[in-house]
Amino acid sequence: MKQPRLFTILPDYVCTPDGMEIDQEGNLILSCPNYADDSFKGCVVKIDKDKNITKWFDVPVHPETGIARNMGIAFDADYNLYVCDNQGWSGKEELAFKGRVLKLIVDQDGIKSWKVVADGMEHPNGIRIRGGYMYVTQSLLSKVEDPSGHLVSCVYRFGLDEENIHITNTLEDAHIFTTFVTDNEACQYGADGIVFGKDGNLYVGNFGDGAVHRITFAPDGSAASNEVFAKDPENLTSTDGMICDGEGNIYIADFSANAIAKVYPDGRVERIAQSPDCDGLDGGLDQPGEPIIWEGRIVASCFDLVTDEGKVNTRHEMPATMSELDLD
Repeated sequence: MKQPRLFTILPDYVCTPDGMEIDQEGNLILSCPNYADDSFKGCVVKIDKDKNITKWFDVPVHPETGIARNMGIAFDADYNLYVCDNQGWSGKEELAFKGRVLKLIVDQDGIKSWKVVADGMEHPNGIRIRGGYMYVTQSLLSKVEDPSGHLVSCVYRFGLDEENIHITNTLEDAHIFTTFVTDNEACQYGADGIVFGKDGNLYVGNFGDGAVHRITFAPDGSAASNEVFAKDPENLTSTDGMICDGEGNIYIADFSANAIAKVYPDGRVERIAQSPDCDGLDGGLDQPGEPIIWEGRIVASCFDLVTDEGKVNTRHEMPATMSELDLD
C-alpha cells in the first residue's frame, strides 16, 4: 500500500476540513464546515501551488440559525461556486431541516453576491455539476419509511439557474433524481460521495453499505438505472468523498477505516493506503473526508471528528491536517 505523507497543517480557524475543488488558477479550494467547535465559522480557504493558505471567505450564514456549515462544493463553467450547507449534520434539534444549497458569485477577493438554490434540506452533503445541472447527495431522508425499515437517502438534481426551491425531504420532491436504501443496520448513513465517471455515468457512494452505485442516464436526462457497481467489505468499509482520474479509476475516502480505496473501471476495489488512529501530524490519514487529484497527487482532507463504533478514529485533535499520496 502507499505511504501517506503530510500535505499541510491547516490554520487555527479550521477544525474540520471537508470538500475540495480546483479554481481557474489551479489553486486548491477547501471547504471547512468546522463542526468540532461551534465558535468557528464555516469558511472556504485557498491553497496555492506553494502550499500558502489563505482564508478566501466565510460562508453566508442561515438567517434563522446564524451559522453556516459548508461541506461539498463545486464550480460551474463560469467558476461560480455551489455549496452544500449541511446545518443538520450535528444533530442539534434547532438545526434540523435547515440545510441549504447556495450559489456564490465569487472573485479573487471573495463573495460578490449569492443566492439560495434550495433550502429546508435535512442533510445535503456532496455535489457535482454536469450539463447545466447540479447533483446533490442527501445522506438522510428520515421522513421516508421504507418497507425494510432501513434508511432512505437520495440525489437531488437542480438546474444551475434555479433558486428558492423549498425541499420537503419526502419522495414527493420533484427534484429527486434517484434514491438509495442503506441495509447496514450498524451504520444507517446513506448517499455521500458523488462523482461523474469517465464513461459519463454518475457514481454515488452509499456510505453505510460501503457500496458504490452507478447511475446511468436516459435520453431525457432522467435516471435510467441505479445499481451497485462496486462493493468489497475487505477493502472498502465506507464511501465518503470520491474523485475520478483520467483513466476512469475512482478514488474514495474510506472515512470509517482511515483509508483510501481505488475502484477500477471493472468494479474491482483495492485499498491503496490506510493509517491507524492518529493525529495526522506525521501525514497519516486522520479520518479522510474527501480526496482530490491535484498537481499529480492525491490530496485528502482529514475530517477527524466522528468516533462512534466502527470508526478507527477515537478523538478529535488540533491542528487539523491534510494528507497526500502518490498518484499511479
